[in-house]
Amino acid sequence: MPLSSSHPATGPGSAPGRDPEGATPGPRPRRRSGAAARRRSVLGLLAAAALVAAALPDATPLGVGDRLYPHLGNPGYDVRAYDIALTYSGRNDRPLDAVTKITARATTRLRRINLDFAHGTVRSVEVDGRPAAHVSRGEDLIVTPHRTVRAGTPVRIVVRHTSDPRPPKGGKDKEIGWLRTKDGLVMANQVDAAHRVFPGNDHPSDKALYTFRVTAPEGLTVVANGTRVARHPGAPPRPARSAIRTGPDVRQERAAPAMTTWVYRTAHPMATEVAQVSIGRSAVVRRTGPRGLPLRDVVPAADRKRLEPWLAKTPGQLAWMERKVGRYPFETYGMLLAQAETGFELETQTLSLFEERLFTTRQYPRWYVEAIMIHELSHQWFGNSVTPRTWSDAWLNESHATWYEELYAHEHSKMSMDERTRRAYSVSDRMRAEGGPPGAPKAPTPGNKTGIFRPVMYDGSALVLYALRAKIGHAAFDRLERTWVTRYRDGVAGTADFVALASRISGQDLGGFFRGWLYDAKTPPMPGHPDWKSHHRTPQPPARKPGAKPSGKPGAKPSGQAAGKPAAKPANGPGAKPAGKPAGSPGGAKPRG
Repeated sequence: MPLSSSHPATGPGSAPGRDPEGATPGPRPRRRSGAAARRRSVLGLLAAAALVAAALPDATPLGVGDRLYPHLGNPGYDVRAYDIALTYSGRNDRPLDAVTKITARATTRLRRINLDFAHGTVRSVEVDGRPAAHVSRGEDLIVTPHRTVRAGTPVRIVVRHTSDPRPPKGGKDKEIGWLRTKDGLVMANQVDAAHRVFPGNDHPSDKALYTFRVTAPEGLTVVANGTRVARHPGAPPRPARSAIRTGPDVRQERAAPAMTTWVYRTAHPMATEVAQVSIGRSAVVRRTGPRGLPLRDVVPAADRKRLEPWLAKTPGQLAWMERKVGRYPFETYGMLLAQAETGFELETQTLSLFEERLFTTRQYPRWYVEAIMIHELSHQWFGNSVTPRTWSDAWLNESHATWYEELYAHEHSKMSMDERTRRAYSVSDRMRAEGGPPGAPKAPTPGNKTGIFRPVMYDGSALVLYALRAKIGHAAFDRLERTWVTRYRDGVAGTADFVALASRISGQDLGGFFRGWLYDAKTPPMPGHPDWKSHHRTPQPPARKPGAKPSGKPGAKPSGQAAGKPAAKPANGPGAKPAGKPAGSPGGAKPRG
């Protein structure tokens, strides 16, 4: 309850302005301002919340029980929407001011609410409009609301915080969510780095709608997931806190730049790991895709013309994917080309992230670059629209993206899909020994959060689809692909869902088939190819470093990567794909430059 201001006491029958004895009183105490009263009210509520928190058991990090990331995500609530406001100063080496508003529904009685959040300063937290006590433990922000949240009720959380694009002290951990580019920032949140940008429920099983409100200096362009719904012109310049000396005794204040606020909103739910915000000196190139689908690519403004031949390929690639699996699942698509040495490409929803140098150097043959484009585009269906229930289900994402990159290279560049698959099969036992079977990947090593993305997640998982098509026939396989992305559109699904659907469509009990292909230490025989052998000792490239791409002279065959998204996500980068060429990469055919 708000605390009211003090007033002089008056007794019964006393006249206003006089004390009970009738003497003229001294100066009346001054009424505290409304702001002071509100401050006292807030302090009182915080004190009450602190007392409640003190009476609860110790605050501890929680998780949703993911086998590979046990402390990722939080139980007890379902996020419906995020509204994230970010203010960028124009310097990518300084924290951004941020306000994250979370609309959720409690799925159980909550005396505390755990949010995933690290690498930022929390200034205040409110729950349902009232100040809430909060404490950080590990990578959790643990909030104690003023009163217990009942199961089934809506809850609104507001966190005022900073969002820091700088690497943590020590410099070893680069998985920070933000990636600093030559002219600004982009996001790369896979696997669990979104909570280094904003607080939330950082697990793919809890998808939500998003609104981004990003304020940046005029002259910079902001693009985010979804479509732009507003752009508010900048305020007039105002004096900055800093000043510059122009003479021995003269100081002149420097005017801060006018700011513009950009607002983007998604029309479909999204997992935290594929959220994207780009801030920089960018050009937005617009065109239309199949059925009038709005397309927008975000590229460095100075390189727009020379990048156009690559950007113009997207409508045709979208049409090709739609012929294979059905209608594109979102409201827009495009490529985000960043001026940064990321070492990876990433399927951020509606706006796939690429290194610009992939398209501006002659080091990579055309078929290789196009296959990478298809890989990330495929993820819009497999991984973004249909999202894995747990990280052990991630083979469903990467097997399909690798499958369609291979199929595209086979159809458009005469890169034999059968030959690539045979080569991958020849080392599949080794891939399983090093990374675990596709459906049960080994846990990441300490300090390597993206370590589950080993070669078995890519070529090893694509083998499962190749075997499945041989088992049930091409027609049933094509129906399965289309039905999968339609039935689970905008939702989450796991391995058991895929096995059940494949069994129903094929009219076969595929439980035993999938157990062997997804969970056995040894690779099962390939249907239709009894002569294929897997040799555990077959030479394979060493562990890959992020960012390595095919090397050699212009137009040379890539020596270090598969035709699409590289076959593993290495240790030091969110979503980073490894260098080095997996044994299943297309070989023999002369690559085109």
